[in-house]
Amino acid sequence: NNHGAFVWSIAELLRGDYKQSEYQKVVLPLVVIRRLDAVLEPTKDAVLAKHKQYKDRVDNVAPILRQVSGEQFYNTSPLTFTKLLDDPGMVADNLRAYIAAFSPSAREVIDKFEFNTQITRLDKADLLYLVLSKFADLDLHPEKVSNEEMGYLYEDLIRKFSELSNETAGEHFTPREVIELMVNLLFIEDDDVLSKPGVVRTVYDPAAGTGGMLATADKHLRDMNPKAILEVFGQELNAETYAVCRSDMMLKGQNADNIAFGNSFTEDAFSGRTFDYMLANPPFGVDWGKYAQPIRDEHGQLGHDGRFGAGLPRKSDGAMLFLQQMVSKMKKPEDGGSRIAIVFNGSPLFTGAAGGGESEIRRWIIEQDWLEAIVALPEQMFYNTGIATYFWIVTNRKAEHRKGKIQLVDAREMWEPMRKSLGNKRRFVSTQQINEITKWYGAFTESDTVKIFDNAHFGYQRITVERPIRDSPDAEPILDAKGNRKPDPDLRDRENVPLEGLPVPWTSDPKLRLESEPYRKAIDAYVESEVLPWVPDAWVDHTKTKLGYEIPFTREFYVYTPPRPLEEINAEIETLESEILDLLREVQG
Repeated sequence: NNHGAFVWSIAELLRGDYKQSEYQKVVLPLVVIRRLDAVLEPTKDAVLAKHKQYKDRVDNVAPILRQVSGEQFYNTSPLTFTKLLDDPGMVADNLRAYIAAFSPSAREVIDKFEFNTQITRLDKADLLYLVLSKFADLDLHPEKVSNEEMGYLYEDLIRKFSELSNETAGEHFTPREVIELMVNLLFIEDDDVLSKPGVVRTVYDPAAGTGGMLATADKHLRDMNPKAILEVFGQELNAETYAVCRSDMMLKGQNADNIAFGNSFTEDAFSGRTFDYMLANPPFGVDWGKYAQPIRDEHGQLGHDGRFGAGLPRKSDGAMLFLQQMVSKMKKPEDGGSRIAIVFNGSPLFTGAAGGGESEIRRWIIEQDWLEAIVALPEQMFYNTGIATYFWIVTNRKAEHRKGKIQLVDAREMWEPMRKSLGNKRRFVSTQQINEITKWYGAFTESDTVKIFDNAHFGYQRITVERPIRDSPDAEPILDAKGNRKPDPDLRDRENVPLEGLPVPWTSDPKLRLESEPYRKAIDAYVESEVLPWVPDAWVDHTKTKLGYEIPFTREFYVYTPPRPLEEINAEIETLESEILDLLREVQG
Protein backbone atom coordinates (compact mmCIF):
# COMPACT_ATOMS: atom_id res chain seq x y z
CA ASN A 1 0.00 0.00 0.00
CA ASN A 2 1.02 3.62 -0.51
CA HIS A 3 1.42 4.20 3.25
CA GLY A 4 4.15 1.56 3.33
CA ALA A 5 5.98 3.23 0.43
CA PHE A 6 5.69 6.61 2.15
CA VAL A 7 7.13 5.26 5.43
CA TRP A 8 9.89 3.62 3.41
CA SER A 9 10.76 6.98 1.81
CA ILE A 10 11.07 8.46 5.34
CA ALA A 11 13.40 5.60 6.32
CA GLU A 12 15.60 6.49 3.36
CA LEU A 13 16.25 9.93 4.93
CA LEU A 14 18.34 8.10 7.57
CA ARG A 15 20.78 6.75 4.98
CA GLY A 16 24.36 7.70 5.82
CA ASP A 17 23.68 8.44 9.49
CA TYR A 18 22.12 5.02 10.09
CA LYS A 19 22.89 1.56 8.76
CA GLN A 20 19.91 0.01 6.93
CA SER A 21 19.60 -2.60 9.65
CA GLU A 22 19.06 0.22 12.19
CA TYR A 23 16.23 2.01 10.36
CA GLN A 24 13.64 0.14 12.39
CA LYS A 25 14.91 1.69 15.65
CA VAL A 26 13.59 5.02 14.40
CA VAL A 27 10.74 4.10 12.10
CA LEU A 28 8.78 1.54 14.15
CA PRO A 29 8.42 3.63 17.33
CA LEU A 30 7.50 6.72 15.28
CA VAL A 31 4.83 4.81 13.35
CA VAL A 32 3.40 3.72 16.73
CA ILE A 33 3.50 7.25 18.19
CA ARG A 34 1.98 8.73 15.02
CA ARG A 35 -0.86 6.20 15.03
CA LEU A 36 -1.61 6.63 18.74
CA ASP A 37 -1.68 10.41 18.23
CA ALA A 38 -4.10 10.08 15.28
CA VAL A 39 -6.39 7.73 17.21
CA LEU A 40 -6.49 10.08 20.23
CA GLU A 41 -7.01 13.28 18.23
CA PRO A 42 -10.84 13.41 18.35
CA THR A 43 -10.97 13.02 22.17
CA LYS A 44 -7.79 14.99 22.95
CA ASP A 45 -9.48 18.16 24.29
CA ALA A 46 -11.97 16.20 26.38
CA VAL A 47 -9.12 14.13 27.92
CA LEU A 48 -7.14 17.28 28.78
CA ALA A 49 -10.23 18.87 30.39
CA LYS A 50 -11.01 15.75 32.47
CA HIS A 51 -7.34 15.44 33.46
CA LYS A 52 -7.28 19.04 34.68
CA GLN A 53 -10.54 18.50 36.58
CA TYR A 54 -9.50 15.25 38.36
CA LYS A 55 -5.71 15.04 38.54
CA ASP A 56 -5.50 16.52 42.08
CA ARG A 57 -8.76 14.98 43.36
CA VAL A 58 -8.40 11.29 42.44
CA ASP A 59 -5.55 8.89 43.22
CA ASN A 60 -5.93 6.90 40.03
CA VAL A 61 -7.22 9.03 37.21
CA ALA A 62 -6.37 6.42 34.52
CA PRO A 63 -9.77 4.63 34.30
CA ILE A 64 -11.57 7.98 33.89
CA LEU A 65 -9.21 9.12 31.12
CA ARG A 66 -9.41 5.76 29.32
CA GLN A 67 -13.18 6.06 29.38
CA VAL A 68 -13.02 9.53 27.84
CA SER A 69 -10.52 8.51 25.14
CA GLY A 70 -12.49 5.32 24.43
CA GLU A 71 -9.16 3.48 24.03
CA GLN A 72 -6.74 1.45 26.19
CA PHE A 73 -4.43 4.49 26.23
CA TYR A 74 -4.46 8.30 26.44
CA ASN A 75 -2.05 11.24 26.46
CA THR A 76 -2.21 14.20 28.87
CA SER A 77 0.23 16.53 27.09
CA PRO A 78 -1.15 19.74 25.53
CA LEU A 79 1.14 18.92 22.58
CA THR A 80 0.14 16.77 19.61
CA PHE A 81 2.36 15.25 16.93
CA THR A 82 1.84 18.25 14.63
CA LYS A 83 2.23 20.85 17.42
CA LEU A 84 5.71 19.42 18.13
CA LEU A 85 6.83 21.14 14.92
CA ASP A 86 5.83 24.65 16.06
CA ASP A 87 9.09 25.12 17.96
CA PRO A 88 12.01 23.68 15.92
CA GLY A 89 14.64 24.63 18.52
CA MET A 90 12.87 22.67 21.30
CA VAL A 91 11.72 19.69 19.25
CA ALA A 92 13.77 17.05 21.12
CA ASP A 93 12.68 18.23 24.60
CA ASN A 94 9.08 18.61 23.49
CA LEU A 95 9.00 15.13 21.94
CA ARG A 96 10.32 13.65 25.21
CA ALA A 97 7.71 15.52 27.24
CA TYR A 98 4.97 14.43 24.84
CA ILE A 99 6.01 10.75 25.09
CA ALA A 100 6.19 10.98 28.90
CA ALA A 101 2.55 12.10 28.94
CA PHE A 102 1.25 8.83 27.45
CA SER A 103 -0.57 6.43 29.76
CA PRO A 104 1.84 3.94 31.41
CA SER A 105 1.26 0.92 29.14
CA ALA A 106 1.77 2.94 25.94
CA ARG A 107 4.78 4.74 27.39
CA GLU A 108 6.34 1.42 28.45
CA VAL A 109 6.23 0.17 24.85
CA ILE A 110 7.99 3.30 23.58
CA ASP A 111 10.58 2.95 26.39
CA LYS A 112 11.26 -0.68 25.43
CA PHE A 113 12.12 0.52 21.92
CA GLU A 114 14.84 2.58 23.69
CA PHE A 115 13.60 5.45 21.58
CA ASN A 116 15.15 8.07 23.84
CA THR A 117 18.58 7.09 22.50
CA GLN A 118 17.35 7.64 18.94
CA ILE A 119 15.91 11.08 19.78
CA THR A 120 19.39 12.16 20.93
CA ARG A 121 21.03 10.59 17.89
CA LEU A 122 18.59 12.13 15.38
CA ASP A 123 18.87 15.51 17.06
CA LYS A 124 22.69 15.44 16.84
CA ALA A 125 22.51 14.52 13.16
CA ASP A 126 20.03 17.38 12.51
CA LEU A 127 17.48 14.84 11.31
CA LEU A 128 14.89 14.94 14.08
CA TYR A 129 12.81 17.88 12.82
CA LEU A 130 12.93 16.63 9.23
CA VAL A 131 11.85 13.06 10.13
CA LEU A 132 9.05 14.27 12.44
CA SER A 133 7.70 16.70 9.83
CA LYS A 134 7.55 13.85 7.29
CA PHE A 135 5.72 11.63 9.82
CA ALA A 136 3.29 14.47 10.50
CA ASP A 137 2.26 14.24 6.82
CA LEU A 138 1.43 10.54 7.26
CA ASP A 139 -2.33 10.31 7.75
CA LEU A 140 -2.96 7.37 10.06
CA HIS A 141 -6.42 8.42 11.31
CA PRO A 142 -8.64 5.36 11.94
CA GLU A 143 -11.25 6.48 9.39
CA LYS A 144 -8.48 6.44 6.75
CA VAL A 145 -6.60 3.36 8.00
CA SER A 146 -8.55 0.69 9.89
CA ASN A 147 -6.98 -1.32 12.74
CA GLU A 148 -6.64 -4.27 10.40
CA GLU A 149 -4.94 -2.21 7.67
CA MET A 150 -2.72 -0.64 10.31
CA GLY A 151 -1.74 -4.14 11.45
CA TYR A 152 -0.83 -5.11 7.88
CA LEU A 153 1.16 -1.91 7.33
CA TYR A 154 3.08 -2.46 10.54
CA GLU A 155 3.70 -6.17 9.91
CA ASP A 156 4.87 -5.35 6.42
CA LEU A 157 7.42 -2.90 7.84
CA ILE A 158 8.55 -5.46 10.41
CA ARG A 159 9.05 -8.01 7.66
CA LYS A 160 10.98 -5.54 5.45
CA PHE A 161 13.25 -4.57 8.34
CA SER A 162 13.77 -8.21 9.27
CA GLU A 163 14.93 -8.90 5.75
CA LEU A 164 17.39 -5.98 5.94
CA SER A 165 18.96 -7.27 9.12
CA ASN A 166 19.19 -10.95 8.22
CA GLU A 167 21.33 -11.88 11.19
CA THR A 168 18.54 -11.19 13.69
CA ALA A 169 15.56 -11.89 11.47
CA GLY A 170 15.40 -15.56 12.28
CA GLU A 171 15.20 -15.05 16.01
CA HIS A 172 12.01 -13.06 15.75
CA PHE A 173 10.57 -14.18 12.50
CA THR A 174 8.81 -17.32 11.38
CA PRO A 175 8.06 -17.48 7.65
CA ARG A 176 4.43 -16.63 7.01
CA GLU A 177 3.66 -19.82 5.10
CA VAL A 178 4.97 -22.01 7.94
CA ILE A 179 2.61 -20.25 10.34
CA GLU A 180 -0.30 -20.59 7.91
CA LEU A 181 0.25 -24.33 7.68
CA MET A 182 0.52 -24.63 11.47
CA VAL A 183 -2.65 -22.62 11.98
CA ASN A 184 -4.48 -24.75 9.38
CA LEU A 185 -3.59 -27.91 11.29
CA LEU A 186 -4.32 -26.31 14.64
CA PHE A 187 -7.88 -25.40 13.60
CA ILE A 188 -8.43 -28.44 11.34
CA GLU A 189 -10.92 -30.31 13.56
CA ASP A 190 -12.74 -27.17 14.66
CA ASP A 191 -14.21 -25.57 11.54
CA ASP A 192 -17.79 -26.13 12.65
CA VAL A 193 -17.21 -24.65 16.13
CA LEU A 194 -15.18 -21.69 14.91
CA SER A 195 -17.73 -20.69 12.29
CA LYS A 196 -20.48 -20.02 14.87
CA PRO A 197 -21.20 -16.29 15.33
CA GLY A 198 -19.82 -14.67 18.49
CA VAL A 199 -17.46 -17.53 19.36
CA VAL A 200 -14.52 -16.42 21.54
CA ARG A 201 -11.28 -18.40 21.63
CA THR A 202 -7.84 -17.76 23.13
CA VAL A 203 -4.39 -18.35 21.67
CA TYR A 204 -1.02 -18.16 23.47
CA ASP A 205 2.61 -17.97 22.33
CA PRO A 206 5.31 -18.28 25.04
CA ALA A 207 8.05 -17.07 22.65
CA ALA A 208 6.02 -14.43 20.86
CA GLY A 209 8.76 -12.57 18.95
CA THR A 210 7.19 -9.78 16.93
CA GLY A 211 3.80 -11.51 17.19
CA GLY A 212 3.66 -13.05 13.70
CA MET A 213 2.14 -16.31 14.89
CA LEU A 214 -0.57 -14.58 16.89
CA ALA A 215 -1.34 -12.17 14.06
CA THR A 216 -1.64 -14.96 11.47
CA ALA A 217 -3.87 -17.07 13.74
CA ASP A 218 -6.08 -14.02 14.30
CA LYS A 219 -6.35 -13.25 10.58
CA HIS A 220 -7.00 -16.90 9.69
CA LEU A 221 -9.90 -17.11 12.12
CA ARG A 222 -11.34 -13.78 10.93
CA ASP A 223 -11.16 -14.95 7.30
CA MET A 224 -13.06 -18.07 8.31
CA ASN A 225 -15.57 -16.23 10.44
CA PRO A 226 -15.60 -12.41 10.66
CA LYS A 227 -17.79 -12.64 13.79
CA ALA A 228 -15.37 -14.84 15.75
CA ILE A 229 -13.07 -13.30 18.34
CA LEU A 230 -9.58 -14.62 19.00
CA GLU A 231 -7.99 -13.17 22.12
CA VAL A 232 -4.22 -13.30 21.77
CA PHE A 233 -1.72 -13.75 24.61
CA GLY A 234 2.06 -13.83 24.41
CA GLN A 235 5.30 -13.34 26.27
CA GLU A 236 8.63 -12.16 24.84
CA LEU A 237 12.08 -11.88 26.36
CA ASN A 238 13.80 -9.42 23.99
CA ALA A 239 12.83 -5.83 24.87
CA GLU A 240 12.70 -4.38 21.38
CA THR A 241 10.90 -7.39 19.92
CA TYR A 242 8.40 -7.24 22.79
CA ALA A 243 7.81 -3.56 22.02
CA VAL A 244 7.12 -4.42 18.38
CA CYS A 245 4.73 -7.24 19.31
CA ARG A 246 2.86 -5.26 21.93
CA SER A 247 2.56 -2.14 19.79
CA ASP A 248 1.27 -4.27 16.90
CA MET A 249 -1.49 -5.56 19.19
CA MET A 250 -2.26 -2.02 20.38
CA LEU A 251 -2.52 -0.79 16.79
CA LYS A 252 -4.89 -3.64 15.92
CA GLY A 253 -7.17 -2.95 18.85
CA GLN A 254 -6.26 -6.21 20.61
CA ASN A 255 -5.77 -5.96 24.38
CA ALA A 256 -2.07 -5.10 24.58
CA ASP A 257 -1.98 -6.03 28.29
CA ASN A 258 -2.13 -9.65 27.11
CA ILE A 259 1.41 -9.28 25.73
CA ALA A 260 3.88 -9.64 28.58
CA PHE A 261 7.58 -8.90 28.85
CA GLY A 262 10.06 -11.34 30.39
CA ASN A 263 11.20 -14.95 30.48
CA SER A 264 8.29 -17.39 30.15
CA PHE A 265 10.07 -19.98 32.33
CA THR A 266 11.29 -17.91 35.25
CA GLU A 267 8.59 -15.20 35.27
CA ASP A 268 5.56 -16.83 33.70
CA ALA A 269 3.11 -13.96 33.17
CA PHE A 270 0.20 -16.35 32.65
CA SER A 271 0.72 -18.75 35.52
CA GLY A 272 -2.45 -20.73 36.16
CA ARG A 273 -4.08 -19.59 32.89
CA THR A 274 -5.23 -22.02 30.20
CA PHE A 275 -5.79 -21.41 26.47
CA ASP A 276 -7.70 -23.04 23.62
CA TYR A 277 -4.80 -22.89 21.16
CA MET A 278 -1.06 -22.46 21.52
CA LEU A 279 1.62 -21.80 18.93
CA ALA A 280 5.37 -21.28 19.19
CA ASN A 281 8.59 -21.18 17.25
CA PRO A 282 11.05 -21.14 20.15
CA PRO A 283 14.72 -20.42 19.42
CA PHE A 284 16.61 -23.57 18.38
CA GLY A 285 19.40 -24.85 20.59
CA VAL A 286 19.09 -22.11 23.19
CA ASP A 287 21.22 -22.60 26.30
CA TRP A 288 19.02 -22.30 29.38
CA GLY A 289 21.93 -22.72 31.80
CA LYS A 290 21.97 -19.07 32.85
CA TYR A 291 18.50 -19.26 34.40
CA ALA A 292 18.49 -22.97 35.19
CA GLN A 293 18.14 -22.81 38.98
CA PRO A 294 14.45 -21.83 39.28
CA ILE A 295 13.58 -24.37 36.57
CA ARG A 296 15.50 -27.15 38.37
CA ASP A 297 13.84 -26.15 41.65
CA GLU A 298 10.37 -26.30 40.12
CA HIS A 299 11.15 -29.70 38.58
CA GLY A 300 12.54 -31.08 41.84
CA GLN A 301 10.07 -29.60 44.32
CA LEU A 302 6.76 -29.49 42.44
CA GLY A 303 7.15 -32.46 40.08
CA HIS A 304 4.01 -32.86 38.01
CA ASP A 305 2.27 -30.09 39.97
CA GLY A 306 4.73 -27.74 38.29
CA ARG A 307 5.46 -27.27 34.60
CA PHE A 308 8.57 -29.42 34.26
CA GLY A 309 7.61 -32.61 36.07
CA ALA A 310 8.27 -34.98 33.17
CA GLY A 311 11.96 -34.16 32.91
CA LEU A 312 14.53 -31.55 31.92
CA PRO A 313 16.30 -31.49 28.55
CA ARG A 314 20.06 -31.01 28.27
CA LYS A 315 21.27 -27.57 29.26
CA SER A 316 22.33 -26.68 25.72
CA ASP A 317 18.82 -26.90 24.24
CA GLY A 318 15.75 -25.56 26.03
CA ALA A 319 13.30 -26.21 23.17
CA MET A 320 11.41 -28.95 25.04
CA LEU A 321 10.91 -26.67 28.03
CA PHE A 322 8.67 -24.56 25.80
CA LEU A 323 6.55 -27.58 24.94
CA GLN A 324 6.14 -28.37 28.65
CA GLN A 325 5.30 -24.73 29.34
CA MET A 326 2.49 -24.98 26.78
CA VAL A 327 1.23 -28.38 27.93
CA SER A 328 0.89 -26.90 31.44
CA LYS A 329 -1.60 -24.41 29.97
CA MET A 330 -3.90 -26.92 28.29
CA LYS A 331 -7.55 -26.80 29.33
CA LYS A 332 -8.90 -29.99 30.87
CA PRO A 333 -10.52 -32.23 28.21
CA GLU A 334 -13.86 -31.86 29.98
CA ASP A 335 -13.53 -28.06 29.59
CA GLY A 336 -12.90 -28.43 25.86
CA GLY A 337 -9.17 -29.28 25.85
CA SER A 338 -6.47 -27.50 23.85
CA ARG A 339 -4.39 -27.81 20.70
CA ILE A 340 -0.69 -26.93 20.43
CA ALA A 341 1.66 -26.46 17.45
CA ILE A 342 5.39 -25.94 18.02
CA VAL A 343 8.38 -25.72 15.66
CA PHE A 344 11.47 -27.78 16.55
CA ASN A 345 14.68 -28.81 14.85
CA GLY A 346 15.45 -32.56 14.71
CA SER A 347 16.91 -32.87 18.23
CA PRO A 348 13.68 -33.23 20.26
CA LEU A 349 12.72 -36.23 18.09
CA PHE A 350 15.56 -38.44 19.24
CA THR A 351 18.24 -36.85 21.48
CA GLY A 352 18.79 -38.20 24.96
CA ALA A 353 19.19 -41.77 26.18
CA ALA A 354 16.38 -43.96 27.52
CA GLY A 355 15.35 -42.70 30.95
CA GLY A 356 17.01 -39.31 30.33
CA GLY A 357 15.25 -35.92 30.31
CA GLU A 358 14.31 -35.66 26.63
CA SER A 359 13.23 -39.29 26.35
CA GLU A 360 11.12 -38.92 29.50
CA ILE A 361 9.40 -35.82 28.10
CA ARG A 362 8.61 -37.74 24.89
CA ARG A 363 7.36 -40.70 26.93
CA TRP A 364 5.11 -38.44 29.03
CA ILE A 365 3.53 -36.82 25.97
CA ILE A 366 3.12 -40.03 23.96
CA GLU A 367 1.83 -42.18 26.84
CA GLN A 368 -0.79 -39.57 27.70
CA ASP A 369 -1.84 -39.87 24.02
CA TRP A 370 -1.21 -36.16 23.41
CA LEU A 371 1.10 -36.38 20.39
CA GLU A 372 -1.21 -36.15 17.38
CA ALA A 373 1.28 -35.59 14.58
CA ILE A 374 4.71 -34.48 13.43
CA VAL A 375 5.15 -32.65 10.13
CA ALA A 376 8.59 -32.47 8.49
CA LEU A 377 9.20 -29.21 6.61
CA PRO A 378 11.62 -28.64 3.72
CA GLU A 379 15.15 -27.47 4.54
CA GLN A 380 16.18 -23.84 3.91
CA MET A 381 12.82 -22.50 5.08
CA PHE A 382 14.02 -20.18 7.85
CA TYR A 383 16.01 -16.94 7.72
CA ASN A 384 18.66 -17.92 10.23
CA THR A 385 19.17 -21.62 9.59
CA GLY A 386 19.13 -24.05 6.68
CA ILE A 387 18.57 -27.16 8.82
CA ALA A 388 15.63 -29.55 8.78
CA THR A 389 12.68 -28.44 10.91
CA TYR A 390 9.57 -30.20 12.16
CA PHE A 391 6.49 -29.11 13.90
CA TRP A 392 4.63 -31.14 16.45
CA ILE A 393 0.87 -31.04 16.97
CA VAL A 394 0.06 -31.87 20.59
CA THR A 395 -3.46 -32.03 21.97
CA ASN A 396 -5.50 -33.51 24.81
CA ARG A 397 -8.61 -33.73 22.64
CA LYS A 398 -7.71 -36.05 19.78
CA ALA A 399 -10.52 -36.97 17.43
CA GLU A 400 -11.85 -40.49 18.04
CA HIS A 401 -10.11 -42.02 14.97
CA ARG A 402 -6.75 -40.57 16.02
CA LYS A 403 -6.72 -41.96 19.57
CA GLY A 404 -3.70 -44.12 20.34
CA LYS A 405 -2.12 -43.13 17.00
CA ILE A 406 0.61 -40.76 15.83
CA GLN A 407 0.62 -39.38 12.28
CA LEU A 408 3.91 -38.52 10.54
CA VAL A 409 3.62 -36.20 7.54
CA ASP A 410 6.60 -35.85 5.22
CA ALA A 411 6.40 -32.43 3.54
CA ARG A 412 10.17 -32.20 2.94
CA GLU A 413 9.73 -32.08 -0.85
CA MET A 414 6.84 -29.59 -0.79
CA TRP A 415 8.66 -26.39 -1.71
CA GLU A 416 9.24 -23.82 -4.43
CA PRO A 417 12.51 -21.89 -4.87
CA MET A 418 12.48 -18.26 -3.68
CA ARG A 419 13.03 -15.74 -6.47
CA LYS A 420 15.50 -13.99 -4.17
CA SER A 421 16.86 -15.75 -1.12
CA LEU A 422 16.66 -14.08 2.31
CA GLY A 423 19.59 -15.15 4.45
CA ASN A 424 19.32 -18.95 4.66
CA LYS A 425 15.75 -18.91 3.38
CA ARG A 426 15.93 -20.14 -0.20
CA ARG A 427 12.61 -21.94 -0.35
CA PHE A 428 8.96 -21.36 0.43
CA VAL A 429 5.79 -23.45 0.51
CA SER A 430 3.17 -22.26 -1.98
CA THR A 431 -0.51 -21.78 -1.06
CA GLN A 432 -1.39 -24.77 -3.23
CA GLN A 433 1.16 -26.92 -1.38
CA ILE A 434 -0.15 -25.72 2.01
CA ASN A 435 -3.63 -26.84 0.95
CA GLU A 436 -2.31 -30.19 -0.20
CA ILE A 437 -0.42 -30.88 3.05
CA THR A 438 -3.54 -29.85 4.98
CA LYS A 439 -5.55 -32.38 2.94
CA TRP A 440 -3.04 -35.17 3.65
CA TYR A 441 -3.29 -34.35 7.33
CA GLY A 442 -7.07 -34.31 7.43
CA ALA A 443 -7.49 -37.46 5.31
CA PHE A 444 -5.46 -39.48 7.86
CA THR A 445 -4.63 -42.12 5.23
CA GLU A 446 -1.24 -43.75 4.72
CA SER A 447 0.71 -42.92 1.54
CA ASP A 448 4.28 -42.21 0.41
CA THR A 449 4.17 -39.02 2.48
CA VAL A 450 1.94 -40.05 5.40
CA LYS A 451 2.60 -42.81 7.93
CA ILE A 452 0.40 -43.69 10.90
CA PHE A 453 1.69 -45.64 13.90
CA ASP A 454 0.44 -46.84 17.25
CA ASN A 455 1.88 -44.87 20.18
CA ALA A 456 3.81 -47.96 21.30
CA HIS A 457 5.74 -48.01 18.01
CA PHE A 458 8.08 -45.29 19.27
CA GLY A 459 8.78 -46.86 22.66
CA TYR A 460 11.31 -49.48 23.66
CA GLN A 461 12.88 -51.19 26.65
CA ARG A 462 16.61 -50.54 26.72
CA ILE A 463 18.05 -53.79 28.10
CA THR A 464 21.54 -54.60 29.33
CA VAL A 465 22.81 -57.96 28.07
CA GLU A 466 25.55 -59.48 30.26
CA ARG A 467 27.99 -62.31 29.51
CA PRO A 468 30.11 -64.17 32.03
CA ILE A 469 33.74 -63.43 32.75
CA ARG A 470 36.08 -66.39 32.06
CA ASP A 471 39.82 -66.90 32.56
CA SER A 472 40.11 -68.25 29.02
CA PRO A 473 37.58 -68.78 26.21
CA ASP A 474 37.07 -72.48 27.07
CA ALA A 475 37.14 -72.11 30.88
CA GLU A 476 34.04 -72.27 33.07
CA PRO A 477 32.44 -68.88 34.02
CA ILE A 478 33.81 -67.28 37.24
CA LEU A 479 31.21 -67.24 40.04
CA ASP A 480 30.75 -64.69 42.83
CA ALA A 481 30.32 -65.53 46.57
CA LYS A 482 26.61 -66.30 46.01
CA GLY A 483 27.36 -68.69 43.18
CA ASN A 484 26.12 -66.34 40.43
CA ARG A 485 28.07 -65.84 37.20
CA LYS A 486 30.16 -62.65 37.29
CA PRO A 487 29.48 -60.33 34.30
CA ASP A 488 32.33 -59.27 32.04
CA PRO A 489 32.10 -55.45 31.55
CA ASP A 490 34.00 -55.70 28.23
CA LEU A 491 31.35 -58.00 26.76
CA ARG A 492 28.36 -56.01 28.07
CA ASP A 493 25.91 -55.02 25.36
CA ARG A 494 22.72 -52.95 25.19
CA GLU A 495 19.72 -53.64 22.99
CA ASN A 496 16.38 -51.98 22.34
CA VAL A 497 13.33 -54.23 22.72
CA PRO A 498 10.34 -52.62 20.93
CA LEU A 499 7.16 -51.96 22.93
CA GLU A 500 5.06 -52.70 19.81
CA GLY A 501 1.99 -54.64 20.88
CA LEU A 502 2.37 -53.83 24.60
CA PRO A 503 -0.04 -51.62 26.55
CA VAL A 504 1.49 -48.15 27.20
CA PRO A 505 -0.64 -46.36 29.80
CA TRP A 506 1.02 -43.28 31.29
CA THR A 507 2.93 -43.96 34.47
CA SER A 508 5.18 -41.48 36.23
CA ASP A 509 7.15 -44.42 37.67
CA PRO A 510 8.49 -46.59 34.81
CA LYS A 511 9.61 -49.31 37.27
CA LEU A 512 5.98 -50.35 37.74
CA ARG A 513 5.75 -51.27 34.09
CA LEU A 514 9.23 -52.68 33.64
CA GLU A 515 8.56 -55.18 36.41
CA SER A 516 5.20 -56.21 34.96
CA GLU A 517 4.72 -59.60 33.32
CA PRO A 518 4.02 -58.51 29.69
CA TYR A 519 7.14 -56.33 29.68
CA ARG A 520 9.38 -59.12 31.03
CA LYS A 521 7.87 -61.57 28.55
CA ALA A 522 8.66 -59.21 25.67
CA ILE A 523 12.29 -59.11 26.81
CA ASP A 524 12.46 -62.90 27.15
CA ALA A 525 11.00 -63.43 23.67
CA TYR A 526 13.42 -60.91 22.18
CA VAL A 527 16.47 -62.45 23.88
CA GLU A 528 15.32 -65.94 22.80
CA SER A 529 15.17 -65.01 19.14
CA GLU A 530 17.74 -62.20 18.77
CA VAL A 531 20.48 -62.87 21.33
CA LEU A 532 20.80 -66.47 22.54
CA PRO A 533 21.22 -68.10 19.11
CA TRP A 534 24.51 -66.18 18.81
CA VAL A 535 25.64 -65.93 22.46
CA PRO A 536 24.00 -68.81 24.39
CA ASP A 537 25.69 -67.82 27.70
CA ALA A 538 24.11 -64.31 27.81
CA TRP A 539 21.52 -63.07 30.29
CA VAL A 540 19.68 -59.79 30.99
CA ASP A 541 20.32 -57.69 34.09
CA HIS A 542 16.73 -56.53 34.64
CA THR A 543 17.71 -53.97 37.28
CA LYS A 544 19.31 -51.90 34.49
CA THR A 545 16.34 -51.88 32.09
CA LYS A 546 15.01 -48.45 31.12
CA LEU A 547 12.02 -47.21 29.13
CA GLY A 548 12.83 -45.00 26.17
CA TYR A 549 10.98 -43.16 23.42
CA GLU A 550 12.32 -41.72 20.21
CA ILE A 551 10.87 -40.78 16.84
CA PRO A 552 13.30 -41.68 14.03
CA PHE A 553 11.33 -39.65 11.48
CA THR A 554 13.63 -40.04 8.47
CA ARG A 555 14.04 -43.77 9.05
CA GLU A 556 10.26 -44.28 8.82
CA PHE A 557 10.28 -42.74 5.32
CA TYR A 558 13.52 -44.36 4.14
CA VAL A 559 13.15 -46.11 0.79
CA TYR A 560 15.69 -48.84 0.02
CA THR A 561 17.40 -48.49 -3.33
CA PRO A 562 19.22 -51.73 -4.29
CA PRO A 563 22.86 -51.35 -5.40
CA ARG A 564 23.67 -51.73 -9.11
CA PRO A 565 24.53 -55.25 -10.37
CA LEU A 566 28.18 -56.29 -9.98
CA GLU A 567 28.69 -56.88 -13.72
CA GLU A 568 27.77 -53.24 -14.40
CA ILE A 569 30.19 -51.94 -11.74
CA ASN A 570 33.01 -54.26 -12.97
CA ALA A 571 32.56 -53.12 -16.57
CA GLU A 572 32.76 -49.50 -15.42
CA ILE A 573 35.97 -50.17 -13.47
CA GLU A 574 37.55 -51.89 -16.51
CA THR A 575 36.71 -48.92 -18.75
CA LEU A 576 38.20 -46.50 -16.20
CA GLU A 577 41.33 -48.66 -15.84
CA SER A 578 41.98 -48.69 -19.58
CA GLU A 579 41.43 -44.90 -19.72
CA ILE A 580 43.97 -44.40 -16.93
CA LEU A 581 46.50 -46.70 -18.69
CA ASP A 582 46.08 -44.70 -21.93
CA LEU A 583 46.72 -41.46 -20.00
CA LEU A 584 49.81 -42.96 -18.33
CA ARG A 585 51.20 -44.07 -21.73
CA GLU A 586 50.73 -40.53 -23.04
CA VAL A 587 52.61 -39.05 -20.05
CA GLN A 588 55.45 -41.56 -20.34
CA GLY A 589 55.43 -40.94 -24.10
